[in-house]
Amino acid sequence: MDFRAIAMGLLFAFLWSSAFTSARIIVADAPPFAISAIRFTIAGAIGVIIARAMGQSWHLTPAQWRATLIFGLCQNALYLGLNFLAMTTVEASLASIIASAMPLIVALLGWVVLREKLPRLAAFGLVVGFAGVILIMGGRINEGVDMFGVSLCLIAALALAVATLMMRGASSGGNLMMIVGLQMFVGAGVLFIASLIFETWEFNWNWRMGAAFTYTILGPGLLATFLWFSLVARIGAVKAATFHFLNPFFGVAVAAVILGESLEITDIIGVFIIAAGILAVQLSKHSTTRM
Repeated sequence: MDFRAIAMGLLFAFLWSSAFTSARIIVADAPPFAISAIRFTIAGAIGVIIARAMGQSWHLTPAQWRATLIFGLCQNALYLGLNFLAMTTVEASLASIIASAMPLIVALLGWVVLREKLPRLAAFGLVVGFAGVILIMGGRINEGVDMFGVSLCLIAALALAVATLMMRGASSGGNLMMIVGLQMFVGAGVLFIASLIFETWEFNWNWRMGAAFTYTILGPGLLATFLWFSLVARIGAVKAATFHFLNPFFGVAVAAVILGESLEITDIIGVFIIAAGILAVQLSKHSTTRM
């Protein structure tokens, strides 16, 4: 793995993790589905314009179209939409911790659904990682956390795991920025319909919300997604996914600094346990790939 790939991975992990904090700020003053639909529409338009300026085409391969639709539905509509809704009642740090378990869910789905071989190190990582999640959840439940919001976070993490399994089709064949832009429109359409059904459009625009909204579009939205696709294309999905072990650290750190969210000792211990589990799962994939 070269220096450029490492830099891309670190920036991606930070941007991806910081999205929970900016989302927490946004949903305090806007309906979650509606603001997400607006966000994806703007981000999609910017992405497509940049892609066209780069000479990219929207004539994608069938595999790319299929992956773009599924990724747009799973990541944007389900994962991000449900997380935005959850963070009306759940703290950003807890949402980021739950979402950080996504690599563990991917490994579990690969074993259960796709019948992939599970090396001993990966099995150990799964047990350790989920133990960390259970440790944190146990402490939060005792503190009276909103379980409906937690359930939404869990469903969102599962949706992102499914989207991740589709990455191979989306990251091959070029036109990466065009794919990034088009999959934004998929999420925007689904969430716009959901907003019309379930929400009342009441917005409290202010500088704090505006700054968080702009950052979410440009940072975690466009740049992080483009970095992820580029990283997968550069070093492969297995190596790229290794950077997810940093998400628990970045997620809780940004939430603590920006939002002042407090952390219990069980949260800190759980974060290290989850990170160790994720790293073990990814290292097992590296060793399997080399064999």
